[in-house]
Amino acid sequence: MFVGEQARVEVSFAVARERLARLSESGALLGTSQDAYTGLARVGALGVSKLVRVQVRELSWADGSAGLAMRWEATGAGGALFPVLDADLRLTPDGAESTLLALAGVYRPPLGSLGAALDRAILHRVAAATIRNFVAQVAAQIAGQPRPAPVGCPAPPLPPPEAKA
Repeated sequence: MFVGEQARVEVSFAVARERLARLSESGALLGTSQDAYTGLARVGALGVSKLVRVQVRELSWADGSAGLAMRWEATGAGGALFPVLDADLRLTPDGAESTLLALAGVYRPPLGSLGAALDRAILHRVAAATIRNFVAQVAAQIAGQPRPAPVGCPAPPLPPPEAKA
């Protein structure tokens, strides 16, 4: 399954590239990843799994873009219930004083056809919310703003109320 999100950051491309490099080198992206992932772990495995490994490649850039590759993996008692996410985090200029931050990634739902059905029913929305939280937090850090509080992941739909006689 594909996931993606983007945000406009009101700083120049050069400033955004430098700040993303610092976030990556300092390990701050690891904490941001864990913050964003918390909602997914709570919904998906009732807290029995945790994000223990985030791999981030060194930032690379050319004149028109900069980016890094990331991998998120869960382990623990429920680790096998979570997909591994491979994603690219990319910056591109969006005018003289703004930059577009975009994440494009892919994951394969675990548990075969059961996992695919769960993904269609709810888990893809949870993954999308997780990615939205992550991109919003990274964008805020690049812009030099306080990180927004993570937004909750969507809950499964409630059954319709029973008709009363």
